[in-house]
Amino acid sequence: MEPKVYQLLASDIVYEDNHILAIHKKAGQLVQADQTGDLSLDSAVKEFIKQRDKKPGNVYLGTLHRLDRPVEGLLLFAKTSKAAERMSLAFKANKIQKTYWALVDNLPAPPNGCISTYLSKDQLNNTVRSHKQSLTGTKQAITEYEVKGSKDGTHLLELRPHTGRPHQLRAHCAQELQSPIVGDIKYGSTHKTRDRSLYLCAVSLQFEHPVTKKPLHLHTKPLDKGFWKLFPIS
Repeated sequence: MEPKVYQLLASDIVYEDNHILAIHKKAGQLVQADQTGDLSLDSAVKEFIKQRDKKPGNVYLGTLHRLDRPVEGLLLFAKTSKAAERMSLAFKANKIQKTYWALVDNLPAPPNGCISTYLSKDQLNNTVRSHKQSLTGTKQAITEYEVKGSKDGTHLLELRPHTGRPHQLRAHCAQELQSPIVGDIKYGSTHKTRDRSLYLCAVSLQFEHPVTKKPLHLHTKPLDKGFWKLFPIS
């Protein structure tokens, strides 16, 4: 199978200045290279900048965080080492306010709240398990959630993670709310999407600019397709 090649488009860019760049990652795109051999988004962004700005040498780009391959939404990069260092520290200190939207089949009860559990990793199956108590090797994961709307048996959740654990939102929805994200077969969804994407989108990032220190609020919305059409959002 030929490796997939991603071409970044100007329309994919949500925000850019001399220090940081944010794009809307599409579901299915790989953030950093792995065993598949597919060209990663960080490479595509570097190539885009190199061609657009006619840079003769290497392009510096710091990958600050990741989104799972089947997830879409805001992805933030640093264009300078100073910005990369400061933003990395901000992510580690949970100073980046992140908001996601997710579609689920089952209506959570209660319709809003805060989940605080401990996650363990299953390396063999690449999944995580949520535990009520701290166990050896677990890490605490905290997620606020709120039901924002319901239509035709599908429910829109707003998720605000206070920590950034792998698969945190997927596990919390499936195991704590008994509401797997639509398309998330790995965590119990009965809906299999054609492209294996999940109905999970990183819609907002709020943080202090690493250089100017001014507050930034970046936002996007899910691509208008499939079940997302049930909830038209301007």
